[in-house]
Amino acid sequence: MTNRKLRSAAMALSAAALSLSLAACGSSGPAGTTASADSATMWGLTGGNQPVLQQSVDAWNTAHSDQTIKLDFFANDAYKTKVRTAVGAGQGPTFIYGWGGGVLKSYVDAGQVTDLTDFLKENPDVADRYLPSILENGKIDGKMYAVPNNNVQPVVLYFNKEVFEKIGAQPPKTWDELMALVPKFKEAGVAPFSLGGQSKWPDLMWLEYLVDRIGGPEVFANIAADKPGAWSDPAVKEALTKIQELVDAGGFINGFSSIAADSNADQALLYTGKAAMVLQGGWIYQGMKKDAAEFVSSGKLGFTTFPTVAGGKGDPANVVGNPSNFWSISSKATDSQKKAALEYIKNGMFTEADTQALIDSGAVPVTTGIESKLAASPDKDFLTFVYSMAKDAPDFTMSWDQALSPAQGDAMLSNLDQIFLQKISPEQFIDTMNATIGK
Repeated sequence: MTNRKLRSAAMALSAAALSLSLAACGSSGPAGTTASADSATMWGLTGGNQPVLQQSVDAWNTAHSDQTIKLDFFANDAYKTKVRTAVGAGQGPTFIYGWGGGVLKSYVDAGQVTDLTDFLKENPDVADRYLPSILENGKIDGKMYAVPNNNVQPVVLYFNKEVFEKIGAQPPKTWDELMALVPKFKEAGVAPFSLGGQSKWPDLMWLEYLVDRIGGPEVFANIAADKPGAWSDPAVKEALTKIQELVDAGGFINGFSSIAADSNADQALLYTGKAAMVLQGGWIYQGMKKDAAEFVSSGKLGFTTFPTVAGGKGDPANVVGNPSNFWSISSKATDSQKKAALEYIKNGMFTEADTQALIDSGAVPVTTGIESKLAASPDKDFLTFVYSMAKDAPDFTMSWDQALSPAQGDAMLSNLDQIFLQKISPEQFIDTMNATIGK
């Protein structure tokens, strides 16, 4: 479930919505629609795709008063904790929002999600709507347990063109160029990089790309396969060392460990000119398009791929991130809730209106036949960049915290936080993570 090869014949891709707020909110449907006691329940994430999902469910509830869906939204970090607890107790929502990978496998192993294999065989139009390589990420042990629900989410290096112009610099193409920019931006009174370190998961994007660029995708493939001592690969140590060297050089904004990605604070530092760059998911484009419309529309926002590393084995075109978000159906839902959920997946998702709304928000849906719609978008520059980035990727590695088991993912994020804070050494990180293999 880690190294997903996104072939050019099967791609039309983009950025998903995790530009998130801290407060949770909810809705039982549009005005005049009342959710019944046996309505299907759905938990989604606040942020960029929230209005699109709300619109989709409202339209469904209006047309299906006998199969209503009660939709509630939660911020990313709060959601991950809440849903694991609820699913573990057999009290998850009807629609379980996820990322695939090891977390999905843990739900499958615990018997908490419904096998959708026969449903997709009986409804080939549903399966055929998706890009095949993305749909594959909902498969565990040869059976389908989840279907994509929005858009692809590669990690992108964003930069503020105006800030770069002030110091006469170009975005870095190599790690050495990146390091050379650090003192130049500091001298200009600008933080080289913004980072939502309080949320921890943004730290991971640095490790994922560096390990890939240095050692290639096989390094993490071995980790995900639970090979003993896999974390001891030299690429891991070199990547961790480079991260700490960047911290030492003052590469990240002061106080990064108290900046929350859920509140969009990291991206705000970019568009207000306080930071020159940020490494973040393609999904934050939607947040900036909404919160900093002039910055985006004026062309001040730049975007590029992660730099190469001298002597590295990884293909510079490799991508890390999330293939998409997914819906699984709780095995503990009632028969009527399951029926409503399957009907919504079949007829309520990726309607013409929903697909266009995603594109209008600054995202590319994980569906086929949308090239002309992308080309007509005012955001075509970004959408085309992300489309090409994913389409041409020899390898697309799923975000490690989702690819690994929950226990391994949690340990990794906690210890990586300590790396960024320079409280542990690369060797200590590696020893700790080797001890999680197989857990």
